[in-house]
Amino acid sequence: MKLPRFFSSSACDMAIDLGTVNTVIYVRDRGIVLNEPSVIAIETRDGIRKVKVVGNQAKLMMGKTPNGIQAIRPLRDGVIADIDVAEQMIKHFIDKALNGANRFGRRHEVVICVPTGSTMVERRALRDAASNAGAYRVQLIEEPMAAAIGAGLPVTEPRGAMVVDIGGGTTEVAVLSLRGIAYSNSARVGGDRLDEAIASHIRRTHNLMIGEATSERVKCELGAATPPQDEGRRMIVKGRDLVNGRPAEMTISEAEIVDALSEPVGQIKMAVMTALEQTAPELSADIIEEGITLTGGGALLQRLDEALSEATGLPVTVADNPLICVAMGAGRALEDRAYDGVLTIS
Repeated sequence: MKLPRFFSSSACDMAIDLGTVNTVIYVRDRGIVLNEPSVIAIETRDGIRKVKVVGNQAKLMMGKTPNGIQAIRPLRDGVIADIDVAEQMIKHFIDKALNGANRFGRRHEVVICVPTGSTMVERRALRDAASNAGAYRVQLIEEPMAAAIGAGLPVTEPRGAMVVDIGGGTTEVAVLSLRGIAYSNSARVGGDRLDEAIASHIRRTHNLMIGEATSERVKCELGAATPPQDEGRRMIVKGRDLVNGRPAEMTISEAEIVDALSEPVGQIKMAVMTALEQTAPELSADIIEEGITLTGGGALLQRLDEALSEATGLPVTVADNPLICVAMGAGRALEDRAYDGVLTIS
């Protein structure tokens, strides 16, 4: 017999968007309570490993740790690469989201977002990590469905809606209708690939090696999907000169960063075009009216909506708060019975 909510710990139920770059947690009736980088710093002393810091503080250590401390990102391409470290990170985030209430042994239901292209083994790893972190029941929701719900698309109606969720590790493209995914594909390109493309271009063109944090900063300030007028904005980047080995700095322009990003942006366009080619005719007719909705951190790349609109001939819009769309959608699916059927156990 199901216990009434008054006696259950439903106040601790949560949805987790365990992303490659950021982890976002939605708690029932409270909304988004945590949004921090998916980074954990592990300290090793006398052969014993223990967690030093997690999230924002750990990200500040990336590329700057001494011997004995490692700053690790336990997720790659949207799935767990190091399950033991990921489990410790999830435990810390859950405890922080619940303001320490998790220490009192309260059990809760957890919904975790998964990429559509993830394997059964990868899904089981996510489920096991959440169970070991204190969840009594773990359900999964596919990221495009969660993103569409979070963006307010009509996923429960017999109308086609197309969502492109560009995360840190993957780009998920899906056509949804009647609480289900009519078509989906996943490309292993996202924010990380954009950062790598920038770092590679600067190393190859200017003989300057820069770190992850600098690449991300360049992407946020100068990154765009279409060329600017003239050279556009400029900024100074600092790193290590590969010729003489000394610290160095130089000025780069928006135009050359757009050129550096052309390949990964082209892969995103290709994933969208492939989805449109494979979509059923009646759903295609709906998409002409509804257009394409962009979610995820990659949707913030400047003029990406214009580039996709030019490539597809369809209206393209960026969702409100694209960074938290997936977590918001998963949270609504947890709370609202209108979305029954979009959550799965396996």
